[in-house]
Amino acid sequence: MDVQRLIIEHGAWFYPFTFALTFIEGETFVLVAGFAAAQGLLNAPLLLLAAWLGSFAGDQCYFWIGRNFGLRLLSRRPTWRARVDSALGWIKRYDTWFILSFRFIYGVRNFSSFAVGISGIAWQRFLVLNLIAAFLWAAVFVGTGYFCGRAFERMLGDFADEFSMIMLGLFTSFLVIAGILHRLRRRRRRAAAAASPSS
Repeated sequence: MDVQRLIIEHGAWFYPFTFALTFIEGETFVLVAGFAAAQGLLNAPLLLLAAWLGSFAGDQCYFWIGRNFGLRLLSRRPTWRARVDSALGWIKRYDTWFILSFRFIYGVRNFSSFAVGISGIAWQRFLVLNLIAAFLWAAVFVGTGYFCGRAFERMLGDFADEFSMIMLGLFTSFLVIAGILHRLRRRRRRAAAAASPSS
């Protein structure tokens, strides 16, 4: 796959794709996309905006789910309880700092905003802090990718373009493989649940 040509021909789609990925998490993609922006293949301010809005919207959504359905969902998903309780403990002690920083802690983002929704923090306060935190997160990851890309360009010259395309291609392949594996796991779980005798 010629990823460079793909970006040149369909580059506008990378921004809604960035929004969709950062709605969930998407740190690695944003880093690699920032690297590509350093090569002039993507627009860095638009990438920053897409990552900011995607991250903000995702956590507002998880907050809303926690606020309206949190306790009911926890009763149905007891495996979530430990992670949500851990987040609630941090919120109780350091609510502002926790909201501003939980995006940077791998694997806890979605449970954290869900837990904030359960915690009873005013939605207006969360909205403002979430807007600030999402911008900081997007700026750090887009900026890191961008400045690493510029540094590689200085060190590697023309090979930097090829390197960024290889990284973007590898990440795209990783996403496809991860999606296939996730679907296979879900099918196996459904098959196992259907095969097990009902209690």
